[in-house]
Amino acid sequence: MGDCRRCESPLERGDLRCAICSETVPSAEGPDAHHERVEILRCRGCGAAMGYEIEAQAPRCGFCDAVLEVETVEDPVEQTEHYLAFRVTPDEARRSLKAWFGRQGFFRVQDLRQRAQVEELTPLWWVAWVFDADATISWSADSDHGSRRSAWAPHAGQTPMTFRRLLVSASRGLTNAEADVLAESYDLGARQPSPEGPPGAVVERFDVQRSQARQKVAEAIQLIAASEVTQRHVPGTRVRNLHVAALVRGLSTERFAFPAYVMAYRYKSKLYRVVISGHQASILTGEAPLHWLRVLGAILALILALALIAAAVAAAA
Repeated sequence: MGDCRRCESPLERGDLRCAICSETVPSAEGPDAHHERVEILRCRGCGAAMGYEIEAQAPRCGFCDAVLEVETVEDPVEQTEHYLAFRVTPDEARRSLKAWFGRQGFFRVQDLRQRAQVEELTPLWWVAWVFDADATISWSADSDHGSRRSAWAPHAGQTPMTFRRLLVSASRGLTNAEADVLAESYDLGARQPSPEGPPGAVVERFDVQRSQARQKVAEAIQLIAASEVTQRHVPGTRVRNLHVAALVRGLSTERFAFPAYVMAYRYKSKLYRVVISGHQASILTGEAPLHWLRVLGAILALILALALIAAAVAAAA
């Protein structure tokens, strides 16, 4: 789409500001651009930005329950293009949480299902970019293939790769780990132009530029490319010193809002958070209290086992 008029850095289609110097791009200043002041609700705790609606009267953040305050921002700002409707009802979300309580492992408290009290259930949409990209991947690595008398031999190569529907979270209310778990549950083909969900559901706002997500996209491409190169392109069975570099072309992006329930439950005196997909109730992620006596017992048992092994080795020597 051209270069920045201030610093001459390359611009991409969909950019509102230069990623290097923050200069507004010409398309954002054209005669058809709408320059208006937008009011959002900013969380004092996690920093999430929520859409401001007078009728909502929402003094608390749906992600962390901290106080919200009104903040005014000016164009250009990114707006959600596509929404996914809620397919999970609040009752189904509660049942999924109860079932999750019963699936916790040996190191979690055993009475969680009986004693946990759900205190809040907040339906909301969290936001993310969805990217498509084509890239040429250059790689170098050492492997055991062709090593002859040496243990390792150098290899290098190039390969084209296609990346489709990469989801990169733009949410300030969800952690990246939470977003990664929820991402697998969504059907992007079911997108629609407006939100549809339970009464009182709120929509998180995009409040950062897409260009600020490029580092995350580059990291995702690097990780995927490294895994693909290791499995399919580096000869041999053992690999070390793998390095990959991606030359990305044709990067395009869409802005989505994804449905989820943020649930707070109390066990004894402490609050815990669980996030449930609004598309598949079985997909959820959250915190559960540990049974510390069992954790301590396992650690002591491991220490004892290591001590016995060390004593046996010493006796044999």
